[in-house]
Amino acid sequence: MNTEPSQDPPPPAERWRSYGPLDLHPILLHAMEAFNEHGYHGTSVRDIAGRVGVTVPALYYHYENKQALLATLLETSIKDVLDRCRAAAREAGDDPLARFCGMVESIVLYMAHRQQLAFLDTEIRSLEPQNRARYVALRDYLEHMLLDTVEAGRVQGVFTTPIPADAVRSVLVMCQGVANWFREDGPLTAEEVAERHVLLSLGTVGHPGAVTGDLPLPRRSSLARASAPRGSAPRTSR
Repeated sequence: MNTEPSQDPPPPAERWRSYGPLDLHPILLHAMEAFNEHGYHGTSVRDIAGRVGVTVPALYYHYENKQALLATLLETSIKDVLDRCRAAAREAGDDPLARFCGMVESIVLYMAHRQQLAFLDTEIRSLEPQNRARYVALRDYLEHMLLDTVEAGRVQGVFTTPIPADAVRSVLVMCQGVANWFREDGPLTAEEVAERHVLLSLGTVGHPGAVTGDLPLPRRSSLARASAPRGSAPRTSR
């Protein structure tokens, strides 16, 4: 299985923020749901086949075993994150601040809109060594994309963190955590959560504007609206 991020042309700029219905083979879809409900080790191939409505041999016709299902789901997820992140970075151009903001936004939006897939990252411990190595390589690719951007920003004086690698890992952990707690019926939309995480991430990498509030965010006014529950009158932006 190819483990490199997709080399196809990146999606149009407006599409990395767009999410339609999750397009997975029914076997993968039901496996994802079962793994999220009962854990990888608490789910059997027979359980998945029963959810799909096929026999166990029929399931094995499509996927070699339960491990193949988990590996496919995890690699599908991380490759989608990477493709969207690359599209956001390409849209932002060479400006490290814009690139960093776009990449963080794309990661958080993915965690919120593809919550069930993203949550499976907790099952990395269940991957066999070869599958784990492929998946970790893809996660490292994402980390290095962010780190390269932060390093470029440090050269330009945009970011001031003295520990860029640690800062980037902290940003990723914070963003990935959205998959654990975000709720569609909660007080904040996915877009509002993403903007807040951009602000928090800028503070983590040492952008002065994260403290002063002088941030060139494209939809900055919604940061003010995000602090009010849905349905309440939005605050006036500065």
